[in-house]
This record gives sequence, structure tokens and C-alpha cells, in this order.
Amino acid sequence: MTHQTALILGATGGIGGEVARRLLGRGWTVRALNRNPDRLSAAAERTSGIQWLRGDAMSAADVSAAAAGVSVIVHAVNPPGYRHWGETVLPMLDNTIAAARAAGARIVLPGTVYNFGPDAFPELHESSPQHPVTVKGGIRVEMESRLRAAADAGTPVLIVRAGDFFGPKAANNWFAQGLVKPGKPVTAVSYPGKRGVGHQWAYLPDVAETMVRLLERSDALETFAVFHMEGHWDADGTRMIEAIREASGNPDIKFRRFPWLLIRMLSPFVVLFRELAEMRYLWTTQIHMGNARLIAALGAEPRTPLAIAVRETLADMGCLKTTFRPVYAATMRATLPPN
Repeated sequence: MTHQTALILGATGGIGGEVARRLLGRGWTVRALNRNPDRLSAAAERTSGIQWLRGDAMSAADVSAAAAGVSVIVHAVNPPGYRHWGETVLPMLDNTIAAARAAGARIVLPGTVYNFGPDAFPELHESSPQHPVTVKGGIRVEMESRLRAAADAGTPVLIVRAGDFFGPKAANNWFAQGLVKPGKPVTAVSYPGKRGVGHQWAYLPDVAETMVRLLERSDALETFAVFHMEGHWDADGTRMIEAIREASGNPDIKFRRFPWLLIRMLSPFVVLFRELAEMRYLWTTQIHMGNARLIAALGAEPRTPLAIAVRETLADMGCLKTTFRPVYAATMRATLPPN
């Protein structure tokens, strides 16, 4: 690429921050928009070199001004805790599209499996039909529809879809909200899945690295380019449990069923629980994204070994003791509780 300047929307989040660090390490100029950049000392230390600009992703003028002269806009911004998600996600994306069109920039979006429905299961391809059965899935479909329209009008787009995110600074994710409790050593794992049903995980640094490697080959990408990551495929639920046991150094971790009944009862009153309940189908149905197209483009998918990825995640969550005793998965097979 001849122009090496990117605007990151959501740079204080997991995926945005990871992309920013990798672009900086490759010599890019990186800008980031934030409503209160003066309060970002901790985040700024983690992303030294970012040009922090004051502004709001909900303001078209702020995004447009920040995007002037950039070649890439990474749209990794989401409202925290699912608050007003349906009311803010599409306006923020519209602002990004308008700014990218004016700057001649490519839009990069981290995608998910939410925009697919049962008619596309179990094996999802980049061109699989999108008929979701959830509200959040419908919004995801609309996001991609607007991005395709932008691409048809000449604004290049890159979408990288992946499984459930986990990793340092990952917000609103199943690993931290469903499997283990942040802030204390792991003594139990609450597994949401059905016995024998596979689940797909995506380590945020791997997702970011994939995006950056694809950007480095942007001259070979279509105007509307979509890729699926395989990430870490857990064929029956035991692989992630074993990785948590190994990383925590605790072979006596207990396993229990996720409290779906309680979640369903409280969902009318707690926004987070309502979102979790809506996504239960992802844990009861086998859904898998293959990465053949990504392999063809990159030669290999960036993939941190699961043991390392889980340990980094638990460390960031404050779940590891100061001393670490390795316990290897080969010596202990996790057993899921009966459904």
C-alpha cells in the first residue's frame, strides 16, 4: 500500500487495540477517536504511538474530520454492555461509510456468525445465505448490507468473520461472562454448551493479525472482500476446558452446567442476560466456519496455540495466581457434566 495511515474506531477495545498495535509495529500512522482522550493514560501506554483525537463515533463530523487522508478505517466500535446497541450501531456505521467514501479509504469490520440462521448451518461459507433468527443477527445483516452497497458504489470493504472472541481486553464475550469469573483464581468452569456439540473460538490477537495481513495484500482484495477464520475449533467442548485447567495450574477445577434457566428468568430485567439468552442456539447447534479462502489468500491462518491464548486471557482477567504450576492437558481429560 502507498498510504499507511489508519483510523481506529474502538481503539480502547480488544480488537481495535490489537489492530492498532500491529499497524504501529509495521510502521503505520494510527489515529484513534475517543470522547475523552485526556483520561486514556493507561490505554495510551498500551498503544504508544497512537494519535488520539477527541470525538464521538456517533458524530458524522467528528468521524469525517478524523478520517481525512487515511487509507483504512477499522470499525471496531460498540457501545459498552449492550446498552442501546440497536439504536447506535447502524448510525455509527453510516458515519464510517460516509467518512471512508470522502477519504477514499477501505473499511475493515470484524464480523461474527450472528448474521446466519439455521438454513445455513452447520458449515458456513463466506457466501452462505443470511437469514438470522435473532434481533442482533438482523442488525448484523443490515450492517453487511450497507457495507456491500458502499462497496458497490466504490468504497472498498474488508470483513473478517470469526467465532466467539476471547483474549486480553475482550469485552462482552462468552469466555469472561459465561465460562469463568474475572478477578479471582479459577475454581470452576460453567460451560454453556451441549454435550458433543462443537464450538468455535477466536483469539483477538489472531483476528487482528489476520486483518493486518490481509490489509498488506489489499491490492489483491476484491472491493467487497469477506473471509472466514477457523480460529480454535472445540469439537465437543472439552478442549477449551482442558486449556483452562492447564493455564490455571489447577487440575481440580469443577465443571458445571451454565444456568440457562436462571438467565431466561432474569432476561426481561437484565440486558446482558437477554442478549445471552438470545444467543443460546450457538451452543446447542453445531456451527463451523472453514478457512479455505483465507488460507488461499495468506497461505496460513494466524493461530496462537490455545494453551498460550487461554493463559494470556486468564492473566488479563486477573484469574491466575502469582505462582504457576503447569498441568498438561495430555494428563487430564475434561469431562462435561450431563445435560
